[in-house]
Amino acid sequence: MPGQQKLEAVLFDMDGTLVDTEPYWIAAEYALVEAHGGTWNDDHAHALIGSALLDSAAYIRAHGGVELEPARIVEHLLDDVVASTQREIPWRPGARSLLGSLAERGVPCALVTMSYARLAATMTEQLPSGTFATVVTGDQVSDGKPHPEAYLTAMERLGVSAAGSVAIEDSPTGVASAEAAGCRVVAVPHRVPIPAAPGRVMVDSLRSLNVDALAALVAT
Repeated sequence: MPGQQKLEAVLFDMDGTLVDTEPYWIAAEYALVEAHGGTWNDDHAHALIGSALLDSAAYIRAHGGVELEPARIVEHLLDDVVASTQREIPWRPGARSLLGSLAERGVPCALVTMSYARLAATMTEQLPSGTFATVVTGDQVSDGKPHPEAYLTAMERLGVSAAGSVAIEDSPTGVASAEAAGCRVVAVPHRVPIPAAPGRVMVDSLRSLNVDALAALVAT
């Protein structure tokens, strides 16, 4: 229909959305805290899902008794998680198929993750060149999720509007970031619940999504 908003871009979170790396992060947190004589639990671990890494590191320092500067905590965690992903990339169901379909239809995609570039590269290197038109990582922004900077940066790089962009996220923190940036949001809860809200689309799996369904979201 004339004047109908077109799908301009799809913006993907990484950890928990495209790849099931949260167990790697949680294992790294337990190992680091225990190595420093502290105690950790799954409630603490789940509270960090989707957050900026420096914020997570400050939390670990405060609650896990790790007496290192946050930047060093982040590097320790990254070393562990990068090593795990180099052994195996745990793709979420439907992730590669959806990315391939978007590429075939010429829809630009962005990766918008709070993981740092060296971890994101372990995933993007396993995909066809050009799968992501841009990659925004946590070490490229001043304010991490739930601040909208990462999504705003991705849309600026792509030259697309928020009205024509769909963000796909698996955590309340990521959803808040994308919504604050003005994107239409598809929530795919995985490790932590995401409450329903007006305008927020909830699906059980990326397998439930296709290009036409995403285009319909922005058209309406």
